[in-house]
Amino acid sequence: MDKGAFGRRDVVNLMVAAGAIGLPGTRTFSPNAAHAAGAVAYNPNGRFDLAVSEVELRRNSAGRILMARIYQPEGPGPFPTVLDLHGGAWNRKDRFAEEPMDRALASSGLLVVAVDLTIAPEAPYPASVQDANYSVRWLKANGARWNGDVSKIGIYGSSSGGHVAELLAMRPRDPRYNSLPLAVAPDLDATVGYVATRSPISNTFARYENALGSPQRGHGEKQQGIFLSVGDGPRGQPAGNSRSRRKNRAGAISHYAGRA
Repeated sequence: MDKGAFGRRDVVNLMVAAGAIGLPGTRTFSPNAAHAAGAVAYNPNGRFDLAVSEVELRRNSAGRILMARIYQPEGPGPFPTVLDLHGGAWNRKDRFAEEPMDRALASSGLLVVAVDLTIAPEAPYPASVQDANYSVRWLKANGARWNGDVSKIGIYGSSSGGHVAELLAMRPRDPRYNSLPLAVAPDLDATVGYVATRSPISNTFARYENALGSPQRGHGEKQQGIFLSVGDGPRGQPAGNSRSRRKNRAGAISHYAGRA
């Protein structure tokens, strides 16, 4: 690979690979442990053809059917499983937003499932985090249908999807987030093995101030659905992100190793 050709997609690939194979610093199965459990030992240099399909996930409060798009490697499996949470400034986009990345990850030997999230014009916070929490539990219950190893679920989130992923991973049992029942598996929780994010919104107050000051017409108003005031900070603000830290800048790429 050319020195200058190593971009953000390559970095995210490496982070997901680290989570999938359990490199030091992550709490996931190692290749040997995964193999012993019957799962394929993940090789990030693997190359697989893909079968792509879609299924209905759930109907949200606005009446829209949220869909799941499945990128399934064609091979013996079972394959490590990754849930993709799309970006779009909480206000737009859908499961197709990260299709090039999803295909790249899946073709290396990961079952990748990209889901629609409720957007702010449809319902305010915490609707999108509830969708993400539900999606983790749904994928744990159903991932084996597409030859996925659901013993550890990883998350890939881009931009505002990275913010949703952070809230999901930090508080998988928060009653605000796990309030959508999954009838087929009521005892499953939304804990995840790792989170890999690209350009996550980790300082939501700074983002809100930026939106209010944007010269783009209506930009601040469009984000009111996710940034309605609660106490001394906007809704959706990750724990520990206070007004006094509003000048902080979110990192371009981050990685979180979750708990089992």
